[in-house]
Amino acid sequence: MLFEKKSVDWLIVGLGNPGQKYASTRHNMGFLTVDLLAERLGVKLNKVKFKSAYHIVSFAGTKCLVMKPQTYMNLSGEAVREAAQFYKVPADHVLVIYDDVSLPVGKLRVRPTGSAGGHNGIKNIIAHLGTQDFPRIKIGTGAPGEGGDMIDWVIGTPSQAERKILLDAFERAIDAAACVIEHGCQRAMNDFN
Repeated sequence: MLFEKKSVDWLIVGLGNPGQKYASTRHNMGFLTVDLLAERLGVKLNKVKFKSAYHIVSFAGTKCLVMKPQTYMNLSGEAVREAAQFYKVPADHVLVIYDDVSLPVGKLRVRPTGSAGGHNGIKNIIAHLGTQDFPRIKIGTGAPGEGGDMIDWVIGTPSQAERKILLDAFERAIDAAACVIEHGCQRAMNDFN
């Protein structure tokens, strides 16, 4: 059929805030990771739909919609819900990649489910999907020193030394995403946590 929609097996969602002002901030670890994934696959996340910049790719042996919600972090769930509903992707096939201040810089944590843990983007996705049972890959950004402001920290730019560690973390997060899709969260947790 000419207008038949392409099926998608997985959503890979990188969280962040749109705009040059936020491009390299700690809160944009998800955006930076999916940008690197797109670069690896030779595509750009330049299609616009579902309140997102996205592209449909073949990754880890399956068809995936890789997306960067353009709603700002706190409303990420709107974009995720629209794409998941359109393609009828169940929550356990919505893989979210994002920053985590409770982990040391560059440390990965793969989880099959869990609470928002204070992360407003995840809180909004849980609200819009109606479940917290979706896989996620957290990328550690560390936390501000004692007395430091959390908002300033997450919208701040990592140091040169941190950037080097984080670039390696993005590469590992892409490998972890492939592992989640191909072998499941348990295997990815064993290999990458």
